[in-house]
Amino acid sequence: MVPVMPAAPPLPPGNQPLRPRQVLLFSGHLMDAPDRAVPRFPPAMEAAARQAIDAELDRLGAGPADLARAQAAAGGDLLFLQACQRRGLQVQVLLPFDEARFLDESVRGAAFNREQGDWVGRYQAVRQRLTSPPRLMPDELGPLPTGADAFEQCNLWLLNTALAAGADRLNFICLWNGGGGDGPGGTAHMVNEVKRRGGSVCWIDTRRLGTAPG
Repeated sequence: MVPVMPAAPPLPPGNQPLRPRQVLLFSGHLMDAPDRAVPRFPPAMEAAARQAIDAELDRLGAGPADLARAQAAAGGDLLFLQACQRRGLQVQVLLPFDEARFLDESVRGAAFNREQGDWVGRYQAVRQRLTSPPRLMPDELGPLPTGADAFEQCNLWLLNTALAAGADRLNFICLWNGGGGDGPGGTAHMVNEVKRRGGSVCWIDTRRLGTAPG
């Protein structure tokens, strides 16, 4: 279990920490498609997931002196980023490729399901509140190595940038059912990488969430 950090005092408006008190790294499931054979993170679970993320941020004393990093896919990522922005954290979004492609592959598909809400709108709302635009992996790391998966590489990039502040400052939160992913670079991959680096995992288990009033 990750040790609880003392609550951070608020910072003056516009000020950001040169070195964050803690770095909150997140990975979580996409919202289920309507035709998913075995439910993993269905829309009915969203409110319970949001409450669980808030509870974890409360436990960690998350506040303006902290830095949050994640991708911004429809589902756990955006719920986490929204929760962090409500608390005044500095938020950085790291994407595996250009925004247009990311929206098509990881955000827009869910927005077509009316039951799931407007995920593109949520993405844009988060983006508008960022102090700097999303960081794009090809711009910072160059072309993807031959045979490499963009989502796996982005997981490693997220983890490496988080560890740069110091391993003792890293708190990794995941919204995960404990199983393998639908493809490379999912939450299971990030969990394994964090553990391999000796990090602690704050696990919100979707199998135990059930549903909660919105």
